[in-house]
Formats: sequence, C-alpha cells, structure tokens
Amino acid sequence: MKIRLELFGASRDLSDKNFLEFNVNEKISIKDLRNKIINHINDNFRGNENFKKIIQASAFCSEDNNIVSDNYKITKDQKIGIIPPIGGG
Repeated sequence: MKIRLELFGASRDLSDKNFLEFNVNEKISIKDLRNKIINHINDNFRGNENFKKIIQASAFCSEDNNIVSDNYKITKDQKIGIIPPIGGG
C-alpha cells in the first residue's frame, strides 16, 4: 500500500518535492505514520529535533480534507496531508 504524504508549511523542508511517499504492507494509523516520518527525519536529517517537534505538533487531514486523529486507520492507497502549526504575531 502506498501513502502519499502531502507537505505543507514548515514540513516542506522534509523533501525537495511537495510530498513524501511511504510503502507499507498493512493498514496503519496516523500515529504509526507519524513514527515513520520521525524515522525519515532520523535517516535523512540526522535526527533534527526541530523537524521532529514540527511532526509531533502537526495535524493530519484525509483525502476528504477532514482533520483526523492519531487513531485514524489508513487502509488503502491514500493521500494524507500534514498541517504543521503556524506561528505568527
């Protein structure tokens, strides 16, 4: 199964494209996907703690543009969006 993670805001620094792709053998939860992204950071960005904090604080949305919880199950090839927190003043 292929998950295409669409990157927005600060998460775009995780790829030179606007997305990351993950291949998984079975359905996974958003929590599991979050861990896969952390592993990607460890492997490709020397465990950059700022990137990890962004991922831990981010919301995720389904293909239907609904915010989904960490318990949401991805059961098929799917696009998932990651929405990092936005700072401002």
